[in-house]
Amino acid sequence: MADKDLYKACAVEVKRQIWQDNQALFGDEVSPLLKQYILEKENALFSCDLSVLHNFFSPTPKMRRQGEVVQKLTQMIGKNVKLYDMVLQFLRTLFLRTRNVHYCTLRAELLMSLHDLDISEICSVDPCHKFTWCLDACIRERFVDNKRARELQGFLDGVKKGQEQVLGDLSMILCDPFAINTLALSTIRHLQELIGQDMLPRESPDLLLLLRMLTLGQGAWDMIDSQIFKEPRMEVDLITRFLPLLMSFVVDDHTFTVDQKLPLEDKGPATYPTTIPDLFPKFLQEHRIACEIGLYYVLHITKQRNKNALLRMLPALGETFNDLAFSDIFLHLFTSNLTLLSDEFTQEEFCTSLFDDFFLPTCLRKENVHRHVLRLLLHLHHKVAPAKLESLQKALEPPKQSGEALKELYNQLIEKLELRKPSPVQGAAETPTVDLPLPAAAPPPSL
Repeated sequence: MADKDLYKACAVEVKRQIWQDNQALFGDEVSPLLKQYILEKENALFSCDLSVLHNFFSPTPKMRRQGEVVQKLTQMIGKNVKLYDMVLQFLRTLFLRTRNVHYCTLRAELLMSLHDLDISEICSVDPCHKFTWCLDACIRERFVDNKRARELQGFLDGVKKGQEQVLGDLSMILCDPFAINTLALSTIRHLQELIGQDMLPRESPDLLLLLRMLTLGQGAWDMIDSQIFKEPRMEVDLITRFLPLLMSFVVDDHTFTVDQKLPLEDKGPATYPTTIPDLFPKFLQEHRIACEIGLYYVLHITKQRNKNALLRMLPALGETFNDLAFSDIFLHLFTSNLTLLSDEFTQEEFCTSLFDDFFLPTCLRKENVHRHVLRLLLHLHHKVAPAKLESLQKALEPPKQSGEALKELYNQLIEKLELRKPSPVQGAAETPTVDLPLPAAAPPPSL
């Protein structure tokens, strides 16, 4: 720009005319906003407030769209289709470059923000609009019901020959963590319902649709990178072997719970199964969708305060597909749900399984895991036995080359532990006694 001061003084309506013919200038304006958006999402995942009720996924879609970045981008775009397309291209490029799924969230939020304002000039030409609108309603309810499942399936089946490129955008919409969260929660709920109905996973069209959308969402990066716009093939073993195995774990939980409630004379041997078939960890390591569903089952049993089931599953989480068990989104939810099991942190066996066997071996190679463990201890340190806490304090001391955020968390924990230490009480022998004459008692007042 020849005159920067004049450009800065322009109204946004004038700037739109300049931007649509100058992509580099528009990119310079948008770039800081995109960086701010990603930083806000990452900060939310590392929030020190651990709560099941207020976590990363708690805000409704409409609340999220009121965020500063989404509102600014919406204003910058206005009704200009060319600027909207430019922003989408920036998001695709950054998603490809970084694999950061928060760009997928912004893709959906931006479209729905324009939808809220009835910007038909853009919504009517974005082929993902109606699909995103329907999915947005599911995310709000945290469940995909039968009616919306039919609608979503209709959109996917309606992709015509020659228009397959739209699958790239649909996969990006489905790769949004808020969409994945809704689809995975719905899958766990469907599996529980199938047990009650005595049905197999392959007999449920709604479950098969959820798996289809999870597969499309998790394949977003590969599809956009390869430019081969074709729905990924769903693994048959996922439906015929993995999900029935997961359902058997749910039955084990239910059987044990019922057995515990029976009168003493009717009880069977009260031992909860402690091992899992070798097939289960193999699926978690080799199949992305199986791993995602398996991790949401772990979140489910933790939220149910099912300590036995959690201890049974933990050994299988050491090695997972792309280290998904050590991703920030899973660890954010897992640490939040663990607060419901706070009383178990007094038990040596529980702490050893959780910290020594699961968390600590990975802390050294993944700083994000180290940070999540410190977040958890900041919240629950008062429950952990003193000897265990001391060993954890030593094991979690950050290496010198660690980031400032990690060091700050560790220092916060040390400060909290120092405050808990009892102050030294001096012995009675060391305290000199001083004999002071007592004042004479005043005579009682006369009536």
